[in-house]
Amino acid sequence: STQSSDLGKEFCSNEIVRKLSFTGSTEVGRILMRQGADQIKRLSLELGGNAPFIVFDDADLDAAVEGAMVSKYRNNGQTCVCANRIYVQAKVYHAFADKLQQAVAKLRVGDGFATGVTTGPLIDSKAVEKVERHLADATAKGGRVLTGGRRMEGLFFQPTVLADATPDMLLAREETFGPVAPLFRFETVEEVIEMANATEFGLASYFYARDLSRVFKVAEALAYGMVGINTGLISTEVAPFGGVKQSGHGREGSKYGIEDYLDIKYLCLSV
Repeated sequence: STQSSDLGKEFCSNEIVRKLSFTGSTEVGRILMRQGADQIKRLSLELGGNAPFIVFDDADLDAAVEGAMVSKYRNNGQTCVCANRIYVQAKVYHAFADKLQQAVAKLRVGDGFATGVTTGPLIDSKAVEKVERHLADATAKGGRVLTGGRRMEGLFFQPTVLADATPDMLLAREETFGPVAPLFRFETVEEVIEMANATEFGLASYFYARDLSRVFKVAEALAYGMVGINTGLISTEVAPFGGVKQSGHGREGSKYGIEDYLDIKYLCLSV
């Protein structure tokens, strides 16, 4: 069969397959769990995300902008660990927004083989429509487009920065999977932790701060499988990659990724 759904059913029902690893959407992950339940199939699931990116008022703003560019606009926002919600403490909100806007405005959209191009297309028309839907909802609820915000010819979309984002917007709850950076304002550590964790997903998270007591407090409080501290790039084969909550279970990479494919056997030998 050429249908991925048929292949998934076969993997889940065939007794030869003792372990299944899947990277994709949470919706498909749920289907695979149900299909594998009759055999108690062992699964490793790396599913959807809704990554928060937090900028505290003691952060190095230039470094934070650099990290946001890497995390948000890598592959045009189309990775499961891309920053989806950017929270900026009120004291530095405007300064960070200005710096990020200037950096994003320098991105060049087009053919990846052309000189100077930094940003390619979205994967299909549905992806473009989702970005448009999220932006339309956000602007209708008071969001302001600082740069970008428009669909281009074909599957291309302008890299976008949106100010005055609020929790009632679609892009606060759903993974945009596109080149839109919404900026949310916050006042206190407790407030931003609550907002960052207010999602069923728990894959990647990021924050920038200098105060070490704050660093460890926030890192422990974020309900995510991975936390980038003063960096926007966390992927590496030597670290356990994976999430919690509805972002899946199991890990890829490091010794923990190998252990997911092993069984523990207890031998008791009497002599």
